[in-house]
Amino acid sequence: MAALLDFSGRTVVITGAATGIGAATASLLVAQGAQVHALDVAPVGGDVASLRCDLADPASIDEAAARLPGTVHALMNCAGVPNGGRFSATDVMRVNWLGLRHLTEALLPRIPSGGAVVHIASTAGRNWPERVGEHRELMAADSFDAGLAWVEAHPEVVGDGYAFSKEAVQYYTLWRAVQLLPTGVRMNSVCPGITATGIMADFRRGLGDEIIDHAEAVAGRMAEPSEMAPTMLFLADPVSSSYLNGVNLNIDRGTGAARLTDQADPGLIWGAQE
Repeated sequence: MAALLDFSGRTVVITGAATGIGAATASLLVAQGAQVHALDVAPVGGDVASLRCDLADPASIDEAAARLPGTVHALMNCAGVPNGGRFSATDVMRVNWLGLRHLTEALLPRIPSGGAVVHIASTAGRNWPERVGEHRELMAADSFDAGLAWVEAHPEVVGDGYAFSKEAVQYYTLWRAVQLLPTGVRMNSVCPGITATGIMADFRRGLGDEIIDHAEAVAGRMAEPSEMAPTMLFLADPVSSSYLNGVNLNIDRGTGAARLTDQADPGLIWGAQE
């Protein structure tokens, strides 16, 4: 059997590699032998080929894509911006959804059978089934500009952009994974729970301390970005996950399970805390 998580000789494109989960994933990819092409608005250090790319701008995406290799074995979409006021709802949608899709569709023809696309979605996108009609409409707006027009025409649906953008990523993962079956390319997403990254202050402003503190109390602690990175590689590895396709994988230390089974009481889980 071939070695698990061996990316030797494999070309991987990763977005959002300058910080957080993207940086942890890029470092692990390099350690596992991958040839990494990192796209970000900030320079990316380490043994990677760093390209500037602004996912809010389709022209920037197209320019970066033109400079990438002709064969890409895996695409990992880790870039994202939070709610909380630093970014408008439209800006959040441009980066988290419209840019992600634009880059993915540009690179899919370069991904051979056995390759994979892995997105960072979020547990915040879990309610997409409640808006499946809207997500079908958004999916049908199949260019960056058409999608942007849909977003701007539906502010009451989009809200602050964050949850809806992550719902869109989850829906896209399921929808596109089926269409990709004949190509041999798999598409999955990782849905992190509460994670200690540099944008946590934004989430506290956007969601409120009560929600963040409760999620942390249920889980017992926040995740570290390094705890998400191995799963990114697992989902992209044709040896480890060759039959895994169309999955939005929660990595939340059981907080989703607690919510679904009416056990989301930190005191019930951990006992009285001093």
